[in-house]
Order: sequence, then C-alpha cells, then structure tokens
Amino acid sequence: MVNTPRAAMQAVQQKLAEAGLDSVQFESRILLETVLELPYGAPLPQQPLTEAQQQRLAELTARRCAHEPLQYLCGTWEFFGLEFQVGEGVLIPRQDTETLVEAVLELRKNEPSTCLLDLCSGSGCIPSALSVHLSGVTGAVLELSPEAMGYLRQNLKRHAPQLECIAGDVLHPPAELLHRQFHIITCNPPYLTAADMEQLQPEVAREPETALFGGTDGLDFYRKLTPLWKPALRPAGWLVYEVGAGQAPDVEAILQENGYAQVHTVPDLTGIGRVVLGQR
Repeated sequence: MVNTPRAAMQAVQQKLAEAGLDSVQFESRILLETVLELPYGAPLPQQPLTEAQQQRLAELTARRCAHEPLQYLCGTWEFFGLEFQVGEGVLIPRQDTETLVEAVLELRKNEPSTCLLDLCSGSGCIPSALSVHLSGVTGAVLELSPEAMGYLRQNLKRHAPQLECIAGDVLHPPAELLHRQFHIITCNPPYLTAADMEQLQPEVAREPETALFGGTDGLDFYRKLTPLWKPALRPAGWLVYEVGAGQAPDVEAILQENGYAQVHTVPDLTGIGRVVLGQR
C-alpha cells in the first residue's frame, strides 16, 4: 500500500526524480521524517500514514518539485550539530560556514571569555555555535531584515540567550556598538557577484537577495565593513569573514590596506579559501 511509510517514501522519491532533482533518496526521507515528526535517521514506523499526513506529504513534495528549498519545507536545519529554525526570508545555514566557526574556536580555545559581535547575523547560526562551544561568550548580533529577525530571535533564545539581538544596518553602525570593544567580529556578508546572481540555482533564488548579492564583483561589503567596524575591535581583536570561492586574495588585500595584521586565509574541507581574518 502506498500509504505505508516506506511505500510513501518511494513514491516521493519517484516524483522528485521526475522533477529533475538530485539526492532524491535523501530528500524523500527528510520530507517523510518532517511529516511524521521523526528525528533524522529514526526507524520508520509500520503503521500507515493518516489521511492528514498523506496530504501534508503530497503538499511538501509538490513544493519541493517546484524547487522550494528543502530546508524551508522542513522548517529547521542542522548546523554545527545544532538545530536552527529557518524559513522564507532567512539565509539557510551552510556547511561552508562551519569553517568560520572552527577558525574562531581555534583563536579563542584557551580564553576564559569572549566578547563577540556577529554582523549580517541571519539565522544566528554563527554566534549560536560559538556560544555553545566557547566558555563565557557575551556580546551582540546585528541584522537588518525583519523577516530574518524572527528566526534570529528564536534561535538565539534557544542557543545563546545571553547575546543582545539588535535590529540595524551594518553599513550604518549603531553608535553603542562602535563604542564597545569586541574580541571577535564575525561576518558572513553577501558576496555573490552580478554574474553569480544571473546563474543561481532555482532553490538559491528563493533565498533573500539582500543576503546574497555583494555588488558587481561581490566585494562591496568587505570594502565598506573592514574600515567601518575596526574601532569596535579591542586591540589585538580579530575580524573574521566568510568569503566566496576565489575571493580570498582580494579580501586579504582589503584587510591589509586597512592596517590589519596577521591577515591570512583558512581553507574549507575542499581546499577552497573560505575564511579570511585579520587582527587589529
């Protein structure tokens, strides 16, 4: 019967394949687990799906076939071992960004406390992961988008309730933040180029453009933020950026031109320069 969990998953898998999607075995399993409210990888129950569950699964499958991001359909996604609320209007946490978290953990691993500022915070995945894995994290996050702010507040409440959540524009810093002194400023800014934006996968095109587009060459935010936020760093504090593939040399040059020391790049697991950091 198609209403048993395993048969339903196979039917979903076929529909996703017909829609030209990749990873259909994985995605059909995730959609079924979402409907059944099962943890990832849990054994499938033997009892048939209810009519309501069948309808919900059919709806999610149709939306996924129309290239709505899987993460938005699930409503949550995993990052650095933690679960985050996500949905339309917020950038989806990606494994690439875990390289930034690991770089900061290495910088602060022996410190008893860390005063942190996260710019362009989105879902809050970066400050949340750092708060869970470092001791004594305090500080703030800054986000402009009202749509993202709802997810950000939920995720910080769960993982990093001690951090101050501030609505504001990273390009027009609130005075109170510039006058504070942070050990670490992290930022995963919009860094896609104009050419990148013309070739987006349909799923990525559903994510907020304001979190993706970094100007013609993708470097607008690095040029503006690097000098702007330097006063908010303590002496010997670090500015830590995520960058797009191939952008590391240009971003290194921007930090060096603005007087940062010990500027260097950290590669991700595939060897691509993914994080650029410099010290005040």
